[in-house]
Amino acid sequence: MKTLLTLSLAALPVLTTAGITAAADMTGAAPAPIAIESDRVGGVRIGYLDCQIGGGLGYVLGSAKTADCAFTSVIDGEPLDTYTGSIKKLGVDLGFTTRSRVVWAVFAPTAGYHKGSLGGLYGGATAEATIGAGIGANVLFGGTAGSIHLQPVSVSGQIGLNIAATGTSMTLQPAI
Repeated sequence: MKTLLTLSLAALPVLTTAGITAAADMTGAAPAPIAIESDRVGGVRIGYLDCQIGGGLGYVLGSAKTADCAFTSVIDGEPLDTYTGSIKKLGVDLGFTTRSRVVWAVFAPTAGYHKGSLGGLYGGATAEATIGAGIGANVLFGGTAGSIHLQPVSVSGQIGLNIAATGTSMTLQPAI
């Protein structure tokens, strides 16, 4: 019980910071078609990647779950692009979750986007705490040679009974 409490308290600053970061980019309504915001490193936000993560069990030392993602552009008239993949975790991952959802803001050097550009391997870390409904924070870097990237920190929501502090990798491929 002390370990669970210690892990939960240790993850709290990461989860709080991630929530504030993600909340600034998320809106309840559809984004304005011509609104493009500059990233602090010179890129522009071109859209959102919304991923539905399959449920599953944590196997003490890790887990593997499927991911079905959809890219939506902030530019009017751009088509929806879909991806499939997996999220693999290695570290402390105890419990189970049902399907969860993760949303990232997507940045590029310019306002353009090419179909399939988000495919690739992303790596980083995850912290989650779930009792009934729960939240998690994901820090993932990588993708397509750095030209298009996901907002480094995102917040996820899931239902289940789970605690995790893991190294995480996500692989995305354009859906057929």
